[in-house]
Amino acid sequence: MDALFAIKPESVAIISADSKQAILDKLSQLFAAAWGLDAVQVLELLEEREKLGSTGFGRGVAIPHARISGISRPVVALMRLRHPADFNAADGLPVDLVVGLLSPENSGAGHLHALAAISRLMRDEDMRDALADAPDEEAIYGLLTNVSDRDVA
Repeated sequence: MDALFAIKPESVAIISADSKQAILDKLSQLFAAAWGLDAVQVLELLEEREKLGSTGFGRGVAIPHARISGISRPVVALMRLRHPADFNAADGLPVDLVVGLLSPENSGAGHLHALAAISRLMRDEDMRDALADAPDEEAIYGLLTNVSDRDVA
């Protein structure tokens, strides 16, 4: 997994958020804390992307994403919501897993490959269930880091 994007234990959180805006706010703060980014800038970029159309992937998953300066490779932050929240997903279902992706400003194919890998991973029912049932952030991080590149390629 780390060939396509980076993830750290501190970029995984179990949170409460009751709206799309609250989710994006908390995701921006998580990215800022884990990756040393400006939370306001991250939030602005994620909101700008959401204006193009919801990144609510469906089946309880949202994948907010953007390109940003100041990083050298795609990075991920994952939040599991304690209670599902509306994210204007295409299937109309609320989300309880949010996988944020930030890629370098000038990354074209790298951003798309990372996004596709996350999408494939979130379509895997067993992985989706395991993430939803994991007891804590450490277990979620372990699930994500034990996925081989073969599983997401």
